Amino acid sequence: MGHKTNTESGDFLVILSDAYMDKRTLLKLLTAVAVAGCGQQSSTTKRLRVVVAGAGIVGASIAYHLAKSGASVTVIDKQGPATHASRGTFAWVNATWAKQPRHYHALNRDSLADWRQLQKLLNLPVRWGGSLEWFDGVDRQEKLVAQIAEQVEWGEPARMVDASEFATLEPHVKFDKAAIAAYSPNDGAVDPVLATQMLLNAAERLGATVSYPSELMDASTSGGRLTSVVTSTGSIEADRLVLATGAAFELPKSIAGIDIPQRSTPGIIAVTEPMTRLLNHVIAAPGIHMHQRDDGRVVIGEQDGAPQNEAHTIRLEGRPNDFPVQEIARQHGNRMLSIAKQFVPGMADAVIHDAYVGWRPLPIDGHPVLGATPANPDFYLAIMHSGVSLAPIVGQLVAHELTQAATIERLEQFRPTRTFQNVKLY
Repeated sequence: MGHKTNTESGDFLVILSDAYMDKRTLLKLLTAVAVAGCGQQSSTTKRLRVVVAGAGIVGASIAYHLAKSGASVTVIDKQGPATHASRGTFAWVNATWAKQPRHYHALNRDSLADWRQLQKLLNLPVRWGGSLEWFDGVDRQEKLVAQIAEQVEWGEPARMVDASEFATLEPHVKFDKAAIAAYSPNDGAVDPVLATQMLLNAAERLGATVSYPSELMDASTSGGRLTSVVTSTGSIEADRLVLATGAAFELPKSIAGIDIPQRSTPGIIAVTEPMTRLLNHVIAAPGIHMHQRDDGRVVIGEQDGAPQNEAHTIRLEGRPNDFPVQEIARQHGNRMLSIAKQFVPGMADAVIHDAYVGWRPLPIDGHPVLGATPANPDFYLAIMHSGVSLAPIVGQLVAHELTQAATIERLEQFRPTRTFQNVKLY
């Protein structure tokens, strides 16, 4: 595979918050050195060979940033780009109240800034405008007010809005005149399938190879170091293996020898046919979430997931992403649509285009797993919920740690060797 000189341009992306100003300056300088040297290595210099397992949005961002840093990159996926967790995500790009504690909120907040930079650089399909969120219980609403106040203390430009301002922001959404909602203007939403493909395309322009269907089967080592990655389509010589395998919880243990405790749960996402503009923001209403893409399609997600019954338990065995037949997918989509119409009467004539199951890759403490495994430094894990929000910053930081043989202090609290505590925020 020949090396392609980096022709992408643009400002360096934000990787550390104001609270980490000294480290940000240092890391930018280090990154500048890495990027400046890209494409200028002599023929005798061995480029780092990295296999990224998983062509979801996190794997695609890592691959892009690795290729931009001069690594020789191969991306593999057993099915194809964005066919699992990234396809079945609501794709809300945010750093709102659920991003706890403060250091995790800061990571997400910085990644939102990185989304804006990447959007300019690669013309990615991100729609900005903010989010509006409220609950139907008095106690939960009071807690939301306190959580937004905390966000403001952390520097987030969030605030509560009354019904009058809500009507100005979202004239097509029904809202209780006596209620208030949390408004987070920094938020946005992305088309995750299209964004993933565009990141992979950008990585390929920088010399990366994307291979699918190609399933990760095993890894070969010699003297305690990785030598090759074994796939269903053959072996690939490699110096590093990145497991960006989402909710496939068995792979870290079977391939890298480490068991990451996860509580991966299914969520149903429904997408309508294109409609006239009805929504300006991400809407997180009681029981249902909605946002409208630039192409006019409305994306609908449920807070509580599918009904809990025996039929669904049987159907979800084997963790499928698709429903057994299209009619069942439409039934679920129409059930969700009926809730959405209660808040957006203009969706009365909406037609469900598709519905599918997304399995969230959620470590039990809710935080990303990022870093090399203790048994072998050549196996690197990148597993997380909020993969859509975190993809840009994770791509940068992982690429920097691998290509520069660096240890970024900011990631220490997210290492796979940490003690996992069961925390549920949402």
